[in-house]
Amino acid sequence: MRGLALRRSWPYALWLIALALVPWWLGLPLLLGTAAALLVPVERLHAWQGRLRLSLRWGLPGVSLALGHRFAEAALGWTVAAVAALAGFTLLAGLEAWLDRHRRADRELAVTPSAGEEWPERVLAPPPVGHGIIELAPPDWHVCAAGSPAGPPGGQVRYVQEAGFAGFRFDDGSRVEAPPGRCAIDPGGGWLAVEIRPGVLLWDRRSGRVHRLRRRGLCGWYAGHPWLQSSPGEMPVPLDEALRREPAD
Repeated sequence: MRGLALRRSWPYALWLIALALVPWWLGLPLLLGTAAALLVPVERLHAWQGRLRLSLRWGLPGVSLALGHRFAEAALGWTVAAVAALAGFTLLAGLEAWLDRHRRADRELAVTPSAGEEWPERVLAPPPVGHGIIELAPPDWHVCAAGSPAGPPGGQVRYVQEAGFAGFRFDDGSRVEAPPGRCAIDPGGGWLAVEIRPGVLLWDRRSGRVHRLRRRGLCGWYAGHPWLQSSPGEMPVPLDEALRREPAD
């Protein structure tokens, strides 16, 4: 690896030595011509942009040394060479930053979303479950026997026993098999909870999934989801957490 780097850098080292040996008024136009080639929007020169940049980086110290040799006093010559190198590398850094402006803008767009895309997502995104202040809506329990309670958007629910089916049925036709018991519907109408002692049965009307928890009861609703607890003094947890803890209890 080191040998490959040396083979690639020796032409530029010879370039530095050559510019240091020739008069500065010959080397400086060469550097200015190289910088002009970087600024010219010609497709053929794009493939040579890396080599042109290296030529500027290596050639600038050579021209600075050539300028310093012009003075008879060594101290003054070295001072002029250092000042020229400092000024030249400052201009070179500004030139390379200007040449890389499009790449830097593309990286920033790829990493950071624009404000127009970010703010609607933040405003519309629901708050994460289990974070912030949680205020549970208490369940409204009813004896589901002959037509109540009413809960949007499914309307009335009743307990039905017929051939091949025994369970709860809404007036929109959706139904779930379950033993009789008190029932409650979340304020959005997406969940049905049935008291089955010990525990509770939860039916997600949107997905049709049924969850039977034998060690926890319904504590309330939050953001359209049930929260449960195993005893009145326990901290309520969302359904996903309750399902993970259920087998371990």
